[in-house]
Amino acid sequence: MNERPIIALDFSSRGEVELFFKKFPKKESLFVKIGMELFYQEGPETVRWLKRNGHDVFLDLKLHDIPNTVEKAMRGLAGLGVDITCVHAAGGVKMMAAAMRGLEEGTPMGKERPKLLAITQLTSTTEQEMHDDQLIEVPLAQSVIHYAQCAKKAGLDGVVSSALEVADIKGATSEEFICLTPGIRPTGSEVGDQKRVVTPGNARKIGSNFIVVGRPITLAEDPYKAYTQIKNEWNGIEND
Repeated sequence: MNERPIIALDFSSRGEVELFFKKFPKKESLFVKIGMELFYQEGPETVRWLKRNGHDVFLDLKLHDIPNTVEKAMRGLAGLGVDITCVHAAGGVKMMAAAMRGLEEGTPMGKERPKLLAITQLTSTTEQEMHDDQLIEVPLAQSVIHYAQCAKKAGLDGVVSSALEVADIKGATSEEFICLTPGIRPTGSEVGDQKRVVTPGNARKIGSNFIVVGRPITLAEDPYKAYTQIKNEWNGIEND
């Protein structure tokens, strides 16, 4: 388990990120997530800037394409020095294995390869939506476990899933298989478009290795206070 929750930097510009960071102590080393919104607007330089400033980065672009394309894309992303990145498990075992080859080939000599995770089912997806929109007839939890087993077969480090599925995933793969869980909401906060949510404390008890928290921190009146409270709960420390 990582002691820091990963903050989802769901902003559209680096300027917004810089303003957000001003609400934290200057030397606070954060673990942050860059998704499509920020990366597509600002590009790779924002990743380099974050790494230069001592932050860890989960680059969440959810690659999903033919194996050759994903392999080449991952080869390029590996050079950015991110700590975690991901693909969609729905792309299949061959695509996921190609992504891992690209990461391994693109990681600079002497540097640690980024962890590679597979997206199972989005935490905004309900079981009924999965049945209706994806025509997957098995229960949602079974779909998630199947995707996790495919990711392990492809040689990936773990998956992204709801914390609700973590225990079953680890039982079907291994205790060392990483489970990164978005859809984290502190008690009493709005769930927004997330459907399968848990609290930081429950995610810890269930066995999540990493948690991702966005709006409860980024939209808080005092983001550092909100971050500290979530971090404490994640680490089993009672808040004052």
